[in-house]
Amino acid sequence: MTVTVTSPATVCRYDALLPERGVAALLGDVQIALFRTHDGSVFAIGNQDPFSGANVMSRGIVGSRGDVPTVASPMFKQVFDLRTGECLDDPAVSLPVYPVEIIDGQVVVGRPEWSRADGAIVGDGPGGD
Repeated sequence: MTVTVTSPATVCRYDALLPERGVAALLGDVQIALFRTHDGSVFAIGNQDPFSGANVMSRGIVGSRGDVPTVASPMFKQVFDLRTGECLDDPAVSLPVYPVEIIDGQVVVGRPEWSRADGAIVGDGPGGD
């Protein structure tokens, strides 16, 4: 069965995310990886490592390159920008990035096409504001 997400989904409580750790979640039928960084920011990217095909990004090593929050794949150690999904070791490769908002202490994630430039979720998805 395929489940299509038609509106932003509440995934978990914000305080359930430990700083500098990742967790996997399902958004419809797609695996995502959520990360809370040391400054309290939350990012959501695709959980599938594009180099190995394994759903392991949530187990990656959280860090930074300069001011860029990153996660390194636990498989082959390629490093990805958590904000854009771009692989910093091979810019031709990227992960999908999902818009995230914290609403009343809950982590709410939408589909990539619902994202504004600042990463916030636009309306209720298709047809939203």
